[in-house]
Amino acid sequence: MSEEKKHGCKVTDIFICARCGYCCQGETTVSLDKDDQKRMIAKLGMEREKVKEQYWRVTDNVVQMKTVDGHCIFYTEDEGCTVHEGRPWRCGQWPLHPSILSDKNNFETIRESCPGINQELSYEEFSEILSCLLDDREKLVF
Repeated sequence: MSEEKKHGCKVTDIFICARCGYCCQGETTVSLDKDDQKRMIAKLGMEREKVKEQYWRVTDNVVQMKTVDGHCIFYTEDEGCTVHEGRPWRCGQWPLHPSILSDKNNFETIRESCPGINQELSYEEFSEILSCLLDDREKLVF
């Protein structure tokens, strides 16, 4: 990829979030690192122990958001993610997961389930832009 093209890659070339909430569905959620936990606590404006008790599932050293009725505890049909500004970085990264670059099947599965993925790009085009974006940022979040 030329330097000119590399610096011109934009998330919106491959993905525009439709805020459909599909990624919030399921019986599991992502793990929260220390920064995620701090950001979520600040967004909620609550004490850590209260947030932990009310919203998190903690197993050994793994902290995840609880699920309710088959979706993340912070998801509502009316609002979508109710803690959007305080969401884990992995939620902000989805669906642009690095696993897409190593397996075309991951790309196909994600593209079928996510209406925000640019449906007009080939796997190769999508991967080239995603690779560029990941090279430019340690944690791709939008």
